[in-house]
Amino acid sequence: MNAKIGRRIGLALASLVFVLYILAPVAWMVSSSFQNEAEITSKPPHWIPHQPTLENFAAIFQADKEVTYETRRQGDTATGGYIPSTAKNLLPAMWNSTIVAVMVVILNLLVSIPAAYALAKIRFVGRSSSIYLMLTTRVIPDIALVVPFFLFIRKLGLMDSLSSLVITYLAITVPFSIFILVSYFEGLPDELDKAARVDGCSRLQTLLHVFLPLALPSLVAVVLFTFLTSWNEFLLALMFTQTPASQTMPIVVASFTSDFTISFSFINAAGVLAIIPPVILALMFERYIVSGLTAGAVKG
Repeated sequence: MNAKIGRRIGLALASLVFVLYILAPVAWMVSSSFQNEAEITSKPPHWIPHQPTLENFAAIFQADKEVTYETRRQGDTATGGYIPSTAKNLLPAMWNSTIVAVMVVILNLLVSIPAAYALAKIRFVGRSSSIYLMLTTRVIPDIALVVPFFLFIRKLGLMDSLSSLVITYLAITVPFSIFILVSYFEGLPDELDKAARVDGCSRLQTLLHVFLPLALPSLVAVVLFTFLTSWNEFLLALMFTQTPASQTMPIVVASFTSDFTISFSFINAAGVLAIIPPVILALMFERYIVSGLTAGAVKG
């Protein structure tokens, strides 16, 4: 009994340490977004703001005034009033990130769902090798694909456009999405497919009316994976976008650190805005996440 209680206490303490390790940076970012620059750089630092302020968030929504070399040179970050010259690009970049993520999610589902159903329920020559070939593409590091992607996008004339990001993100997300869905579809009884075919359903009708309603947990996992990948991706967005018209949020937030000086509180406020959509999405589909990620892991 004592050993059992000791294991439970040890497990609880280990879980607490792990949770603190994961959440501490997020908690500090949220806390510092409500502090001015003098407070955030004080020693020792404090987790709870002594004088909470919304000036950092107000600056994001009012960052439309002209920022010149002189105003940057005179800017004092300790006052909390400093605004980076690229601050006005933050909200448009957030909109660009939303457009890209939503487009990638929709197109990813349109491609991966029929492909996964075909690979799981239709027997044809080369079926297994096709699955392993798609997974092999994810073994290659993304940085090794930058040059081929760059040449491909430039040949299409899509440089500095959201379309370039949609195309490259699909190449990254579709193979893994198909793998998740194939595992789930294979876990569903073949008798469902046969019964639907006997009742006169076509392959498309069988997919839409029989398998998709049962595959909701795996679809949620695919949507979350695709959305988060597209929302957070930095390297390809840095390569293919050069102007504010097409830059996404990670690129604009990173540009805040390359200005004349740095406002940590302003960057953290931008970071808080950046994590809101993924957090809302995760909370909406929280009950499907674990079941979706483990879908197809056990058959029978």
